[in-house]
Amino acid sequence: MRLAFVLGFIAAVAAGPIAADENPLDAYLWEARPVVVFADNPKDPRYISQMADFDRRAADLQDREMILLTDTDPAAKGPLRQALRPRGFTIVLIDKDGEIMVRAPHPTKADALTRLIDRTELRQQEVRERRG
Repeated sequence: MRLAFVLGFIAAVAAGPIAADENPLDAYLWEARPVVVFADNPKDPRYISQMADFDRRAADLQDREMILLTDTDPAAKGPLRQALRPRGFTIVLIDKDGEIMVRAPHPTKADALTRLIDRTELRQQEVRERRG
């Protein structure tokens, strides 16, 4: 399984089963907001549409410290699939505290995700600290 970290953050490859007590998303706690996009095939029109929308809004996603992870190989049963258990196309947004903010079975506009993030206390605190 390939995990694609887009938006200039990290590149990694992960494969194989994970231990029952291991969560592949723990590495991002308090560091980034993972957005995980699952599809059964990289040619899925919903996947293509979602990725194009994210590409158009890359700067906004990066500003909110979002990391894009993708998995288009359900047969590999990779660690993200084990942790999040998607069915077909699924998008999952996880906040820096590890809480799932959105789980949707359809493409979700990047601006809807950024608006949701902007309403959180954590994001508002980040903005205040930047103005500092």
